[in-house]
Amino acid sequence: MRVKTPRLRILAFLLAALTGTAQGEVQSLFIQSRLDYNAILITEVDVVFVYDDSVLENFPTTKTGWYSNKRGLLESAGDNIDLVSIFVPQGFDSEMASLPQRRGQAIKVFVFGQHDSSTREPIEITDFETVLVEIDQFGILVSQND
Repeated sequence: MRVKTPRLRILAFLLAALTGTAQGEVQSLFIQSRLDYNAILITEVDVVFVYDDSVLENFPTTKTGWYSNKRGLLESAGDNIDLVSIFVPQGFDSEMASLPQRRGQAIKVFVFGQHDSSTREPIEITDFETVLVEIDQFGILVSQND
């Protein structure tokens, strides 16, 4: 029995590596505004956790595509998507976002910022463990926060 156990583990690992899609690593997401406190602006930041490849087939490729069809996409995806929306008002300093419990099962994780160019593509953060979203007068900047 002891000889078979390591072989089964190795086989299971290889099978998962060959057939499975990489899963999300996002453990925390911190949002910080660099906007002037006197700015009259509210920015929505959407973090989208995708759990099934079928959702990616019709996933929006721009900020405009996301915000114009967000409700329809969420309805059609059902429980194959989790959405975390954070509204950042003027004078906002910073906040740690509350993330879904099953975030580690996501196959893709994207960020959209309403205060971005209409043609801006979603920012993929699937492989980021700790994420920093910074908002300034030009849009949003997303980076791995080490």
